[in-house]
Amino acid sequence: MQIRDWQEILSTVVDSTHDPEGWRAIAGQRATGVGEDFYLGHPDSGVFHLKTYAKNPTELRGVGTQIARKIDDEIDPLLPRRGDDPGRFAMQQPPEDESDAKAIAAQLESTLQHHADADTSSEAFFQDVMDAVDSPAFGPMEYELSERPDRLETLSETFTEAEELLNAELDELIEDDDVGRGFQ
Repeated sequence: MQIRDWQEILSTVVDSTHDPEGWRAIAGQRATGVGEDFYLGHPDSGVFHLKTYAKNPTELRGVGTQIARKIDDEIDPLLPRRGDDPGRFAMQQPPEDESDAKAIAAQLESTLQHHADADTSSEAFFQDVMDAVDSPAFGPMEYELSERPDRLETLSETFTEAEELLNAELDELIEDDDVGRGFQ
């Protein structure tokens, strides 16, 4: 199991050629210590587990690893689906240059105008906005800011080796940064 910087994991997701809307995520507070757990899965890319914490209000640090090469029957019910009435998440890449930014802005403006003039669902609106901004990964997400969702706990129990290794790595980062329980 290869432990990597959390941003490397997100780069792997962003650079993926798999269907952008196939991603599913769940996140919440770590079971112990400062920070959050975040699981991100796709049927063709597998499942990634990230642990992050805010070193200060502008800097996020963390670690992650791929814990499964596919979403199997055991993992599938633990990740939210469309229709579960979860929240949503999306990942975004910055425009390559000014002309790319203008093209994305024009496409987004057109999408917003289309939905303002039509009777559409929130799901259709979200999908069209993600297409307009060319999001590399988006989908349903269950997230609890102040708690730990039951499905998150079950994922942690399913992948105990990864949980222990990532906790040790993140705790070492937190200790090296001398953060403890507050911002520095």
